[in-house]
Order: sequence, then structure tokens, then C-alpha cells
Amino acid sequence: MKKENTSQSPRKNRFAALFSSLIRKDWFQTIFSSLVCIAGGLLVGFIALLIIEPSGAVEAILAIIRCFFKFGNTGMILKYFGQTLVRSVPLLMCALSVLFAYKAGMFNIGVAGQYTAGACIALYAAIAWHLPWYLCLLLAILVGAALGALAGLLKTAFNVNVVISGIMLNWIALYLTNQILGTVKTITNDTPELSGTYQSALLPKLGLDQLFNGEKSVTIAIPLAILIAIAVWVVLYKTKFGYELKATGHNPHAAQYAGMKSNLNIVLTMAISGGIAALGAGLLFLTGITKWDTGISSLPAEGFNGIAVAFLGGLSPLGSLLSSFFIQYITFGGTFVSTDFYSPHISSLISSLIIYLCAFSAFIKYIIGVCLRKHDEKIAAQAAQKHEEGGTEE
Repeated sequence: MKKENTSQSPRKNRFAALFSSLIRKDWFQTIFSSLVCIAGGLLVGFIALLIIEPSGAVEAILAIIRCFFKFGNTGMILKYFGQTLVRSVPLLMCALSVLFAYKAGMFNIGVAGQYTAGACIALYAAIAWHLPWYLCLLLAILVGAALGALAGLLKTAFNVNVVISGIMLNWIALYLTNQILGTVKTITNDTPELSGTYQSALLPKLGLDQLFNGEKSVTIAIPLAILIAIAVWVVLYKTKFGYELKATGHNPHAAQYAGMKSNLNIVLTMAISGGIAALGAGLLFLTGITKWDTGISSLPAEGFNGIAVAFLGGLSPLGSLLSSFFIQYITFGGTFVSTDFYSPHISSLISSLIIYLCAFSAFIKYIIGVCLRKHDEKIAAQAAQKHEEGGTEE
């Protein structure tokens, strides 16, 4: 027994030393806190399932985790995998919109409205004006940027809080969208299918659909979204413009004293943020995978879920790539929960719980930082005490 303990002790020490070294790295803290949030969300979701109906809880949580992998057929897995990627695109774009503004000190709560405005102009340009997909996307970007810039102008010109203006503009955008798209709706409240008369407005596939068992919704939207994420990272961390935006966000007065145009940077930040969110809507609706319901009275979930995705990804463009897919994967997995034990709305409940807890990743990262500082202070105090005791003995 003694030999076993002595052989295990160095391994434990090496593991502890490795973990202690890694936990001080920013990227590891981000991953660790995100994984804790994911595990916590799944745990709370499982507890909710147990409360509602204990007999089906294990099967339900496994259905959420396995998602489309429950199908043994490779073709079906690829097909649903492609659909999940397609629906991850707007989540990613909304997350990039949130984090871009956040890095510049702005909390863009108006992402949902900018996303809605992008969907409105992209669909209207396609259906009413018969424009090609690239012009539809361009118009969506411009409208979203204009809506974001308006919130920025209200902040710089009249000191209106961007949260308040963002919330108000969200609802204005929603009801204007319903009014505008209501002029081109079909017999139902839905806008027409793009796959029929409006082929030129559909995003090109370039053979990408064949990689996912012929899933028609898979288009260039996926690689475009990845390129946008990389572009955002480059702008924020590798350019002078990005440095000025972050400097303005940290301290507008210091940035202005240093010669930076803080007011202009705020407006530009909100405009770029709004354009990214609106582009996300265009990249979804121009695939033809879904239509706009002009009878809805609630804002699209992508705008608010994008906040959770951004924080789950550690407010990093590249981290948001993974977190957006995970959130959509979990949301899609909720649809496979058996309705024999639970109502059809249980999938939305579980997804909401997980998404809600994912927003605490930044808080967990903050707690890790506080614990590390306290640990360092304790070690420093012990070292100082030993030094004093050594001096006294001498």
C-alpha cells in the first residue's frame, strides 16, 4: 500500500501543478468556465425533467445530448448536421454583433431589432424587387447598420442609454417588418417560398449541399459566417481601428484625450454591430430553410440568444464559432425528447435553462480570477512571514 501511495503521489502533484499552470491562462479559464456552465445547464435541465416526470428523465436528457446522432444512418446524421450548421449561422452572427459592441464598451441589446430589420429588407428585396442574393445581403447590412448607428447617435448626441434605445428600436423594427412583409405574404401569414419564383435570391450552394447528403439549405452562408468571425477577430486584435474601439470602450475620456474620436467610434461600433446582426438574418432567410411569419408579436430568439452565445464563447469571435453550434445543437436535441412523458414545449424549457446558465460563463471566469488573486496573496503573506521569522532568528 505504501508503494502504491508513493507512486500515485508524484502523478497527483504533476497533475495539480499542470492544472495550476493552466488555470492562470486566459484561454483555459474561458474553456473551463464554459464547460462548467454547460454541465450546470444540463444538470438543472435534468432536475427539471425529474420534477416533471421522473420515469422519463434519463431517456430525455440522453436524447438531448445525443441529438441527431441517435440515428444510426450516416446519411441522416449528415443531413441533420447540415441543418444544425445552417441554423447556427444567425446565432454566430448575433454573437459577433454583441461581442463587437461589448469590446467597445457598448451593450447592444438592439441586436434582435437589427436582425429583424435585416430579415425584412432581405426578404422584401427578394420577393418584391426580385433582386439577386448579393444585393439582398448588401441591403440587409446597410439597414442593420443604419439602425445600429441610430442607437449610437442617440447616445453621443443626446446621451440616451443604448440599452433603452435598443429596446425601443427592437419593437419598432418588429412591427415595421410585419407591416412591410405583410404586403407580400401568402394566404397564410408566412412570406412566400424563395425556392420557387425567386431562385436568384437564394444563396448559392457551390456543391456544399453534397457534403451533407444533399441537404438543400446548406449554402455559402456557412463559410461566409466563418470568414466574418475571422474578420472580426482581425479587426479587433490586429488593427489600429480595433485598438481605438477597445480603448474607447475602456475609457472614452482617456481615448478622447489621446486624440481618438470617441463619439465617432461609438457610432461606427454600433453601425458595424448592427450590420453584422442583419447579415445573420439574410444568411438564414435566403437559404430558404424558413419563412417570416408576419403575425408574430415576439422578437426573434436569435437576437437574445446571441448574448448567451457570446459570453459562452468567452467574448471571442473564434470561441463564438463553437458556442453557437453547441447552443443550436442542444436546442435541436430538445426536439427529440419523447412527448409521451412531456409536453412538446419541454424542449424549449430545457434549451432555455441551458442558454440561461451559459450566460454565467463570464461570472465564473471572474470568480476564478478572484480565487487566484486570494491564493497569490496568501502565498505572498506566508513568504513574508517566513522571511520575517528568519530575520528575527538571525
